[in-house]
Amino acid sequence: MCSCQDKHEEDIPKSSPFNFVMKQIRRKRSSPGKRKEQPSAIKKFFRGFDFGKFEHKDRREIEEREINNSGADDWSEKEDLFAEDGISHLISEAESPSGDQIFNQFMQKLGKKPNSKNLDLNNCALHAADVTELASLLPFLPELEEISLSWNGSVDGTLKALTVHLHHVNLLKVLRLNNCRLTAEDVTSLGEAFEIVSQLEQLDLSWNSNIGGKLSLLTKKIQKGCKLKLLKITDCNLTAKDGKSLAEILNVIPNLEVLDLSINKLIGYSMKVIAQALKNVPGLKELNLHICGLKQDNLQGLDSSLQQLADLRKLDILCNKEIGGSFKDSTAHLASLKNLEVLDLHQCCVAEEDMTILSQVIPLLSSLQELNLSSHKNVGISSGPLLGRLRFLPKLKSVAISNCGLGEESFSSLAEAALHLPELEILDLSWNKCVGGNLKLLSGAVKLAMEIQVLRLSSCNLVDEGLALLTLLTQDGHLARLQKLDLSYNNNVSDKGWVMFCRGLTVFKELSELDVSLRPSSCRDCGTWFRLLAALTKLPALAELGMQRWVLSELQWEQLENFNQDNKRNIRFDC
Repeated sequence: MCSCQDKHEEDIPKSSPFNFVMKQIRRKRSSPGKRKEQPSAIKKFFRGFDFGKFEHKDRREIEEREINNSGADDWSEKEDLFAEDGISHLISEAESPSGDQIFNQFMQKLGKKPNSKNLDLNNCALHAADVTELASLLPFLPELEEISLSWNGSVDGTLKALTVHLHHVNLLKVLRLNNCRLTAEDVTSLGEAFEIVSQLEQLDLSWNSNIGGKLSLLTKKIQKGCKLKLLKITDCNLTAKDGKSLAEILNVIPNLEVLDLSINKLIGYSMKVIAQALKNVPGLKELNLHICGLKQDNLQGLDSSLQQLADLRKLDILCNKEIGGSFKDSTAHLASLKNLEVLDLHQCCVAEEDMTILSQVIPLLSSLQELNLSSHKNVGISSGPLLGRLRFLPKLKSVAISNCGLGEESFSSLAEAALHLPELEILDLSWNKCVGGNLKLLSGAVKLAMEIQVLRLSSCNLVDEGLALLTLLTQDGHLARLQKLDLSYNNNVSDKGWVMFCRGLTVFKELSELDVSLRPSSCRDCGTWFRLLAALTKLPALAELGMQRWVLSELQWEQLENFNQDNKRNIRFDC
């Protein structure tokens, strides 16, 4: 029996027309005429069948002999019968690739692994022909749940070819189209697709600047009962008009959990109407509004909606520099966010009176895990005891107080509060000069916080004693889980201090990023501390090394090249 038997067996219907065909053959057995051998393709086809499934072995051998002895005239008549019974169709199907095979070939062409549920084509340099080909494959992917075409700039203007076939993937839940240069026609096609993809839960259109002013082409097609849970429209040049269109659809997507409008500087002009519409999405868990041009009255309008958002987990309003001074009316509303886990107020020009208010509110956010107050000089000089009150937030995992003008008193309050933060994983104190001579105040907190993974001390005016303390802590078994350590822009550390630090560096077995760069205006010889390189070879996880402005000798250059000969590490240097 031919080796292709198993393959053909799968294609044979349970109720075979074989008996009927053979009766016709036997009826023609006595026909006169010279007998000819049947075409080899048909011989192969019949050899592929296991006739034993339908007849006894002896009978099968007789019938095969009868087939092989059939005449040319008989064969013509049998071919017609085969066509009538669909057998010639089976032959054609056996020779044609399956849908799965075509899909696999398409993915392999793009250097991707086939996945019938998750179609990940991020950054594949897709062209219009690729999108059209992809659309033709959708009928073969009935289980598809995710499509990601992000970072393919040539998708622009071709989306309709894909959306008209989305009815084949009615289980689709996630659609990501970041940075695809979508056009007005694409946005229109996407809106029409909402009538088809009824199960869609996540839509990400970020970094498509042409969407600005055209969002209504999408939103007007979204009907009540839409199941969207995540909507991201980051950096899309949204206008005040788009903000109003967005507010209208918030009335019909009650299940929304994540809304990201970040880096749309004009959206602030329509924030009042958006804030009012937020009351219609009571299950919202994440609201990202950084760099949205918010002003004082915008924040006040948002405050009135916060009371309705009891499930809110993340509030990001960083880099809205004109909201300073508006927190005085927010006390009650912010305090109502009992489930808030992330509060990012980085670079919001928070005034001194705001800090007093926040000192009363933030300690009440008992679920808070991440707090970012960076780039606020008033944190360091405020009379409000905010940093000291962080002790009432035992779930805090990340504290960022970079560039806050901390003085010795405020830093001392922070260090004391940190003793009550056993789950701390990330601590960013960069650009606070007072840390350099007072790092020992943190030693007690570091000993208790066994989970610290990120420590940023850039431009903290560190001295030799500070690095010696870090070395001592590591030798005692602390900071064992540290993954990222930033010691850049600390020019006051001497060669002796660096050498001392390098001796204890091998303890950081999980360290993946280390930065010891000097300030941009500096340039300094490595000297003897280049022993750092020998220690780095014993750090298996190290992937990023910053050592800018350090001058290397020819021999040191060679050692550095050998250290990174496999190109598995990103080493930043410029001298």
